[in-house]
Amino acid sequence: MTSYVCIHCHLYQPPRENPWLERIEIQDSAYPYHDWNVRINAECYGPNASSRMLDSKGRITRIVNNYENISFNFGPTLIDWLQRHAPSVYEKIIDADRLSIEKRSGHGNAIAQAYNHMILPLANRRDKVTQVTWGIRSFEKHFNRQPEGMWLPETAVDIETLEILADQGIKFTILAPGQANRKRPLGKRRWHNVAGGAIDTRLPYVMELPCGGSMVIFFYNGQIAHDVAFGDLLVSGENLAKRILAHVQEKSNTPPLIHIATDGETFGHHHRFGDMALAYANVLLEQNDQVKMTNYGEYLALHPPGHEVEIHNNSSWSCIHGIERWRSNCGCSSGYNSGWNQSWRAPLRESLDRLRFKLIRLYAREAAAFFSDPWKARNLYLDVIMDRSEESKKAFLEKTAAKTLSREELKKVWRLLEMQRNAMLMFTSCGWFFDEISGIEPVQILCYAARAIELANYFSRKNLEESFLEQLSGAVSNIETMGNGADIYRKFVLPSKVSLRKVAAHAAISSFFTEDQEHLQVGCFHIIRQDSVRLGDVESGIAAGRIYVSSLVTESSKTFVYAALQQNLHDFQCAVRPLSEIVGATEGSSRAESKETAWEEIAGELADSFQKDGRAAVRAVFEKHFDAPFYSISDLFRDEQQQLLKIIIQEGLESIEKTFEQAYNKTSFLMGLVESLGHRLPATFKATAEIALKREIVKRLDNPKIDADQLEILIKETKGWDIELDQEWFENVMVSRLARETEALQNNPSRTVLQRLNVFLTVLFLFPAKINLWETQNVYYEIMADKFHAAREKADAKDETARLWLDEFLRLGSNLQISVEELSRDLS
Repeated sequence: MTSYVCIHCHLYQPPRENPWLERIEIQDSAYPYHDWNVRINAECYGPNASSRMLDSKGRITRIVNNYENISFNFGPTLIDWLQRHAPSVYEKIIDADRLSIEKRSGHGNAIAQAYNHMILPLANRRDKVTQVTWGIRSFEKHFNRQPEGMWLPETAVDIETLEILADQGIKFTILAPGQANRKRPLGKRRWHNVAGGAIDTRLPYVMELPCGGSMVIFFYNGQIAHDVAFGDLLVSGENLAKRILAHVQEKSNTPPLIHIATDGETFGHHHRFGDMALAYANVLLEQNDQVKMTNYGEYLALHPPGHEVEIHNNSSWSCIHGIERWRSNCGCSSGYNSGWNQSWRAPLRESLDRLRFKLIRLYAREAAAFFSDPWKARNLYLDVIMDRSEESKKAFLEKTAAKTLSREELKKVWRLLEMQRNAMLMFTSCGWFFDEISGIEPVQILCYAARAIELANYFSRKNLEESFLEQLSGAVSNIETMGNGADIYRKFVLPSKVSLRKVAAHAAISSFFTEDQEHLQVGCFHIIRQDSVRLGDVESGIAAGRIYVSSLVTESSKTFVYAALQQNLHDFQCAVRPLSEIVGATEGSSRAESKETAWEEIAGELADSFQKDGRAAVRAVFEKHFDAPFYSISDLFRDEQQQLLKIIIQEGLESIEKTFEQAYNKTSFLMGLVESLGHRLPATFKATAEIALKREIVKRLDNPKIDADQLEILIKETKGWDIELDQEWFENVMVSRLARETEALQNNPSRTVLQRLNVFLTVLFLFPAKINLWETQNVYYEIMADKFHAAREKADAKDETARLWLDEFLRLGSNLQISVEELSRDLS
């Protein structure tokens, strides 16, 4: 009898966006990547969409989309991020599900996930409903179909959650074997105890629910899953395939399903090259006559459950104490920090629970004035979160609003709904999972709590933050210098807050570098420079103007006037004030005209002060017309701050490097003589040579037409002076050029582009360091699938143009370590 095999990957990252900016800011711990989403996409999500299979020489013989051959779920907030920031990976994920529907009898590989990884047994019923509803709606928008199954965060489950899944049309979910309590054949009365993981994981089970519905449950093979995640099964694809095939049984009443479930990040992020092991294992399993690859939906349609099951209520796959990991010091931790405790978990949970209760009451009271059913409105709000266009908002209001809403009422509506969204995001499970409350995950959920509080304060007579911090102070850090939860909130969360005024200050300082841009987008804020003036030179000057700032999320907006002073390359000061606070002195003018006139007078005063008396006088005008706080480069948002610092540093380095280059040109012959006579070179000269030669290499590489011979001479010269071309410098120099060449190849794979890229790769291989060719290889594969066979047919028919293109294309394949013949057979 044929056995079925299914490998399920749970792919998830917690929402990481700054809740005021609605974008992820630089995360230093993810270096050299911008943030952890970018890093894990590079190590896992991307590689699994284009996984390599290699021959004995290390050449690529096949590129495989693993998502076509596995069951998977993506967290809704993660797949939203992939759609925006990694569209090629996102498209391969969507394509894989579409192809799997054709391959698996109409059943797609993708299943849904509850929205932001909240531990559902610890949530109230309304939040459970919204989490499931949003998870389904997100899935429908991305995959353009209804989900059959849903992944529960941390597989944490209770009866009420299963009832909600059933009510929403979900057919099945996946749990750990230890979550099963007892089972019995359908139609029989006697139960059999299967606690402790004794359940037969090769069969599906149905659970009858008190509401009258039912839910199919698949319990994955825990032993194989554990060894995939923590053992050596991903050392090779053969290991994984053999382990799965070892569970095949020749005799069985029902064709068994051998299936595992694990974090998808195991395949590439936790285990380097794990994606390649998965790809090869899938090939070996597909080729084996004993098994058939499947997904849960297809298997369930072919083999409905023959047994009933009851689960352990309030259980999960990552806490042996049930769900205590997310509310108490149960002992579950990473194991990396001996002597630490997690006593902070309980007060953190209690603080957020109390805050949630207050936000529920506030929302119910205030939203009733705008919606016929406030909680139904919240359930439908995901459509706006995923698409904040005017059309999307209009469609949402048509379904939910109790009346026609004014502009001011709309602002209240969006604030209330965003308050509720953040009130759910603050319960993302990662906030409790790890060892320390000052880690990035607990700080992130506290940011969501702070945003919810800020929005609530528009409607509440009491400031909710004070009582929240009082309760949070009971969450004591393991690190003495961090203090408690309230200290951590003040240290890390409060500086993350963003106001319209701070956005205006950011735009004002940025005006020294983006003065030609009338419209700017910073996170979820739209900025319009309505007028501006700039006086001075590169190293000093003033800027003044008006800025209109609006939030795309809450539709809050305000016009500000600003004055900014640059005192040298890196010293910037800025003052910002709402235009509405400018008091005009012109009699007989309207209020608006008066403010305009007053601002024009202030701007004129600034210009006159700078031109006549210099920077000190400008500072006096600041203090006369603008209230504190004054802003500096330290107040820029981190991404733009880093970009600005790069500009400033580069400007400084440019003059320094020119000086070193001149010194090297003057002394290189003399130093060569010194070395040839057997004398030690001065360290100063070696440093000078390193800077000068690296500078020259960069200039040569920036030239559209690369001179490979000249670059080879320069590289030999660096070796002659024993200069190390380190990996970080090499990547900084090469990555951007390679990206440009790859984009050109994708847009127009002409013979000229192929030749230029081949020359660049020839130069690349002269350097001792290595660079990642993954994206270029992917583009080559796509071009090969689209153009290679037609070009070969033309070349065989004596088409000289086609032959020349083909020669250059084959040369590029060789440079990219691709076995073109093997790959072409796979594509034919």
